[in-house]
Amino acid sequence: MSESTRSLNADLDGGSPPKWKIVGPGLVVAATGVGAADMVATLVAGSQYGYALLWAVILGVILKIVLVEGAGRYTLATGKTIFEGWRTLGRWTTWYFGPYIIIWGFVYGATAMSSAAMPLAALFPAIDLKIWSVLMGLAGFAMVWFGKYNFFEKVTAVLVGIMFVTVVGLAVIAAPNIPEMFSGLIPMIPEGGIVYTLALAGGVGGTITLAAYGYWLREKGWYTPKWMRVMRIDNTMAYVMTGIFVIAMLIVGAEVLRAAGVAISGGDKGLLELADVLRERYGVVVGNGFLVGFWAASFSSIIGVWNGVSLMFADFWGHMRKKPANHPDTMTGGKYFKFYVLWLTFPPMVLFLLDKPIALILAYGVLGALFMPFLAVTLLGLLNGKRVPKEWANRWHTNGALAVTAILFIILGGQQLWKSLSPLFGG
Repeated sequence: MSESTRSLNADLDGGSPPKWKIVGPGLVVAATGVGAADMVATLVAGSQYGYALLWAVILGVILKIVLVEGAGRYTLATGKTIFEGWRTLGRWTTWYFGPYIIIWGFVYGATAMSSAAMPLAALFPAIDLKIWSVLMGLAGFAMVWFGKYNFFEKVTAVLVGIMFVTVVGLAVIAAPNIPEMFSGLIPMIPEGGIVYTLALAGGVGGTITLAAYGYWLREKGWYTPKWMRVMRIDNTMAYVMTGIFVIAMLIVGAEVLRAAGVAISGGDKGLLELADVLRERYGVVVGNGFLVGFWAASFSSIIGVWNGVSLMFADFWGHMRKKPANHPDTMTGGKYFKFYVLWLTFPPMVLFLLDKPIALILAYGVLGALFMPFLAVTLLGLLNGKRVPKEWANRWHTNGALAVTAILFIILGGQQLWKSLSPLFGG
């Protein structure tokens, strides 16, 4: 972004002092990052280990705050998008990100639509799951294609409210064991629990949409360093809310599934099984209410990805086509943005008709395992040295926190990479 553009952006709000609003880009990025897979991982951890891994949930919230704050700080301090920053680190970032965003979008589109369809198919079984999946994709497509950011943000806030009321309300009904919860604040890894510890600390709420935060700051009208304090409050409060949501799921796992001696499946089907348990224990209203919360969590991820990752793709492709920063083609509603919204929605519907395409899922798993380490490591490069004004560069403690985050995601990525590649070796 040129200096003249940055100066123009600084004046768009009339020079009024920056004010934080409860509903902002932080809430959007946090809601988009928490999906059905995170809910299942937390439930299983609670059912197997009770509250022993509560400390890992809190650590995970802190690490996400550090990571997303870094992405937001780079954007506000430099006036550049995260992709512009990655390009300064070398062409290898483009060679990684280009294939990743294409393959990831194709497979994720089908996964997200199916995830949002499952609770609706359970509530209204007369309509086939595939039809619900297509309807969810079309609903997300229409909202992002025709809606502006402010509308999208308000819808996300409503979905977060539904998620929060249903899941936190369920945790209250389940009556958590408070003394046992406090004991979970002491860091320890139960026997056989290292994978769940890493997953709760690093995996919950962690997706490509963390890198989209800077784009949503721009959509909100937060352009320049004067918004730095507001951005930090926005990000922190959003992930505190995410932490409360995840802790609520841990309580449900510990108090409902563990007490009942019930094991649930991995993947989204585990949430349907939980709904059955809730109906038996608390009645139809509570069980169906949870399905509504499951749907809200999944659908918020659809519209978040359809909007945020489409902005990232538009920025990436605009640079590949040598378009200037803020060119209309690269912005919301531009032709590159619309191309990716189409890409996320319609080609993935073909996967509903096919068996699992092994090669595609393999590529998705490999590239996906590398993204969070990629983000953490590149932020270390972007927030030190001459790429960012000195006053906004990392301090020693921020570098330490980002280094811990990078190491954690490298370990998690290595595990996911092995899981993705093991079928090739007969694993």
